[in-house]
Amino acid sequence: MEQLTQFAPFILMFVVIYFFMIRPQQKRAKSEKEFENSLKVGDKVITKSGLHGKVAELAETTVVVETMAGKLKMERSAISMEMSASLAKK
Repeated sequence: MEQLTQFAPFILMFVVIYFFMIRPQQKRAKSEKEFENSLKVGDKVITKSGLHGKVAELAETTVVVETMAGKLKMERSAISMEMSASLAKK
């Protein structure tokens, strides 16, 4: 019993770290993956580097984004979920 009370602060600290740091990060990664998979041709997007464009083509891991300057091929993960969502609200 004495050992349990000795490790209780460590157990409590792990639980707090899990619920305030690890779990939200896992939920965010899952929602970003769902966003990447839900992209379709014609969607207006903003990349993480700030480029605005429209999805022209989709492949398994890449996407071709049409911008004013031309077409750019990039990874799906380069598209920002938050900034694209704010663009869709406008």
